[in-house]
Amino acid sequence: MNPIEEKLLNILLVEDDSVDVMNVQRAFVKNNITNPLHIAFNGVEALNMLRGSNGKPKLNPAPRIILLDINMPKMNGLEFLRELRNDDDLKSVSVFVMTTSNDDQDKIEAYNLNVAGYILKPLSFEKFVNAVAVLNSYWKLCEQPMLMM
Repeated sequence: MNPIEEKLLNILLVEDDSVDVMNVQRAFVKNNITNPLHIAFNGVEALNMLRGSNGKPKLNPAPRIILLDINMPKMNGLEFLRELRNDDDLKSVSVFVMTTSNDDQDKIEAYNLNVAGYILKPLSFEKFVNAVAVLNSYWKLCEQPMLMM
């Protein structure tokens, strides 16, 4: 991926906890991740941003990566994933769940909805920075097709 393409790789964070949002932003800075990070505070807001509906402008270019919490108001992460995977324009976006939920049923359902990974939020910020560094390495290594959105 050349540097221009890397800059265009939008990332959408779907997270309702402002402290966790701040931790992701800080982890991006610590890891020198310069990709644009867009934030939605629940699944409904995220879908509106992805579709350009209900007064939200459509993210352009469309995010290639979504970092998704499970426990959120209005529309939780699993409900959001079901909706995303049923949308022909959005179903191919890579989703990484980042959550405190260690429930096996949540993990099974998330993987059944084709998540790229399920990551438990670490308790320490240092572990969180390391987890984001691994994610960054992963999405830099993966070849992505051009989206037809």
